[in-house]
Amino acid sequence: MPTMRYAEALNAALREEMARDEAVFVFGEDVGTYGGVFKVTKGLMEEFEGRVLDTPISEQALTAMAVSAAMTGTRPVLEIMYADFMPLTLDALINQASVFSYVWEGQVEMPFVLRTQGGGGVGTGAQHAKSLDGLVAQVPGLKVVAPVTPADAKGLLKAAIRDPGPVIFLEHKLLYNTRGDVPDGDETTEIGRARTVREGTDVSIFATSRMVLEAEKAAEALAAEGVFAEVIDLRTLRPLDLGAVVGSISRTHHAVVVNEGWGFCGYAAELSATVMDHAFDQLDAPVMRVAIPDMPIPYSEPLETQVIPDAGRIAAAARRALA
Repeated sequence: MPTMRYAEALNAALREEMARDEAVFVFGEDVGTYGGVFKVTKGLMEEFEGRVLDTPISEQALTAMAVSAAMTGTRPVLEIMYADFMPLTLDALINQASVFSYVWEGQVEMPFVLRTQGGGGVGTGAQHAKSLDGLVAQVPGLKVVAPVTPADAKGLLKAAIRDPGPVIFLEHKLLYNTRGDVPDGDETTEIGRARTVREGTDVSIFATSRMVLEAEKAAEALAAEGVFAEVIDLRTLRPLDLGAVVGSISRTHHAVVVNEGWGFCGYAAELSATVMDHAFDQLDAPVMRVAIPDMPIPYSEPLETQVIPDAGRIAAAARRALA
């Protein structure tokens, strides 16, 4: 298997799907001539003439365009440059994309992908560092995926493009230069299936996006203390792989949920409640949450470091659960 950067894996997925299906096209701010802010769409405009479109800055209009294009038989892939601007897309997502199949009794398909990136860690400040996955994962009718490895970045993006419904594809700015093996050929990753990163017997750590990497570091630190943590990469926030969640807790009887969104009303809160609903009898202690405090993301690097969850906070939460 070749080794790729996360951004290269996404680029390969887009290239392969555009070559496979002429109905696929890419549009968004700076995705064409510039190749994307994070170079995910580099080279695609030259290779697929007329199917990679640079657009004005209007996230609300672009999302409405994606909905309309999807309804008329194409498969648009829209890039929203920063996840912080997702609130501008919500009318089209909540009042159109998520409900049209229901409203029209299945007569309308909505096959489009909205790619965006979020997360902190590079000093981009309060307006360019948020993780709003809980905002979109709440909406029935939307699928929400958040790959952490280059292999899953490629496999899940290919699956998202082929999906008959709207898929929100969440990336993280600190993952684009990470490297990993990526399978050759036309392989997809199933949407709705979690990945066991590390098996364990003492505590289950459920993490999303880049927090999976921090959970792995926490598990290493705990192992040195004789505590064996199981790390689950959810990969898909909605639909949630509930079987994987309950199965892991039935082995460890302790749970820590980690998400880079806000704690109050965030994805970690929902996941904690879901665990209590479906695995309460398997738990020997309350579920521990690790998330962003209820505040904006600071621009200052030392302050930002104190806000974003890391391996130390995850390991501490695991120790509290086991206590």
